[in-house]
Amino acid sequence: MPELTRRRALGAAAALAAAAGSQSVTAPAATAEGHPAGPAPFDEVYRGRRIEGRPTGGGHHHGSGYGVFVDGVELHVMQNADGRWISVVSHYDPVPTPLAAARAAVVELQGAPLVPFAPAAR
Repeated sequence: MPELTRRRALGAAAALAAAAGSQSVTAPAATAEGHPAGPAPFDEVYRGRRIEGRPTGGGHHHGSGYGVFVDGVELHVMQNADGRWISVVSHYDPVPTPLAAARAAVVELQGAPLVPFAPAAR
């Protein structure tokens, strides 16, 4: 059996770390047509506010095709390149899902009504 050297030990440790890291990376779920599946729909009451999230036909959702609503009023959300979500209410606090974005908006609103977002005219 060859002698264990520092170089071989470090090489083995690096190989194990790389293998463990590749095991934790998973591909996004896909629909029957093979397209990546979007976030799961939700409909719940959170802190006394009704929050909903569902796929939409696109529109002004920055291509996300997903709409989030607080008490029936659309909460403008956007998915960042890293996969995290932001909203017009909590723009500087990215969260992992649209549900988390809706909950963060409810907390930030502190009971105030959500005013519909109207993008600036061009």
